[in-house]
Amino acid sequence: MSMPSTSEPAAGIIFPSGMLGAGFTAESVKNGIAMGATAIAVDGGSTDSGPYYLGAGVAKTAAQAVERDLRILLTAACENRIPLIVGSCGTSGTDAGVDWVAEIAVRIAAEDGLSFRMARIYSELDAGTVIAALDAGRVRSLPPLGDLHPGTIRSCTHIVALMGAGPIAAALDAGAEVVLAGRATDTSMVAAVALRQGLPAGPTWHAAKTVECGGQCTTDPAAGGVFARIDGQGFTVRPLAPEAACTPTSVAAHMLYENADPFRLIEPTGTLDTSAATYTALDGRAVRVEGSRFEPSPLPTAKLEGARLAGFETLSIVGIRDPYILSHLDVWLRHLRVVLEDRVRSALELDAGQYDLAFHCYGANAVLGPLEDSDGPPREIGLLFKVRAPTQATATAIAKTANPLLLHLPLPGMDHLPSFAFATSPAEIERGPSYEFVLNHVIEMEPGTDLFRVELSEVTNG
Repeated sequence: MSMPSTSEPAAGIIFPSGMLGAGFTAESVKNGIAMGATAIAVDGGSTDSGPYYLGAGVAKTAAQAVERDLRILLTAACENRIPLIVGSCGTSGTDAGVDWVAEIAVRIAAEDGLSFRMARIYSELDAGTVIAALDAGRVRSLPPLGDLHPGTIRSCTHIVALMGAGPIAAALDAGAEVVLAGRATDTSMVAAVALRQGLPAGPTWHAAKTVECGGQCTTDPAAGGVFARIDGQGFTVRPLAPEAACTPTSVAAHMLYENADPFRLIEPTGTLDTSAATYTALDGRAVRVEGSRFEPSPLPTAKLEGARLAGFETLSIVGIRDPYILSHLDVWLRHLRVVLEDRVRSALELDAGQYDLAFHCYGANAVLGPLEDSDGPPREIGLLFKVRAPTQATATAIAKTANPLLLHLPLPGMDHLPSFAFATSPAEIERGPSYEFVLNHVIEMEPGTDLFRVELSEVTNG
């Protein structure tokens, strides 16, 4: 292992938290500044929480939480004259999400007398653009999806393309001091800072992957964020909180997070290969990583995400402790479905194909399903009953039809009427519109073209 000279080019990046709005301390950011930060980066969202936020074009995080975190970061960036980059603004990175975070940033600047050049990078695509690329043979599916049809594209309420480091680096090159990006890979913000300085792609992308979730690569993920210093030979990562530590195991293990291959990570411009990487502990709290490589792809791509309206949902939550029902739970659930579908057909004149039912048994197998390892019946379960239908009124009518069954349905042959407990009154909880992901594809980027739009503006106060 060769330790880098302090005179060599390097990028020092604070990644304070896994997501803007999740919370961190101003002290932790100050610690990162003292470590020699040249930039601050943070993720603003992801698809982890399902298709609703992309489909509806709304944020998962509370505006107050985002404002609180953003105020700390904007203040630190402006005071120390270093750039701040936020990716996947508004959770799903829609154009409205970028504008939402920008409005909060402008308000903070006005209240606190901050001035900066701001770039908004939009990544939302209209259906026509995607269909044209599909017709040109530049869109291909990712497993397990098959062929993509124009009708599926048109059905999406929002479509975003995941940007890599390029658009962010271009915004920084144009003089942006605050970059608010639409949907972006979790690694793109960190990578953009280092790559535009000419630092090698292998260490850059590996460092970006390591810090993408803040403190998750440390021994105490709840303690806060991390600081990465990327140089010509590798990178060093250490926690911002004094009570946490980075170890070779905690750092190397993060390549497993949300990644099918523990050594390879696909990015829009190529593939990171960490199979030859070495991890060396430093001073009990930091880790030095060297040997990472990056294999450029001949043509850059961008992953497409799209969501469409799938119907309207109504829920009911029921607690069940009847030992006989729990010892025959699978039989009872099948019986419940048969009886309910028969009653819906009779009372509401709806066939089973006109709606969807789901039963999630928390306390039994709601998380792992058939993979659950159980040596006996559970003592109790929380049954989440979910119905989705073309209209809210229909979904609720089906849930109301299910109500007496969810309260007292016995199995054939039982000599007593079981009683279950609803968690709420009324028992029916209307969730409103429900969305589903329908795009899991990549679009090839033609040379000389860009899917992403950059808008620069001056935020001046004081």
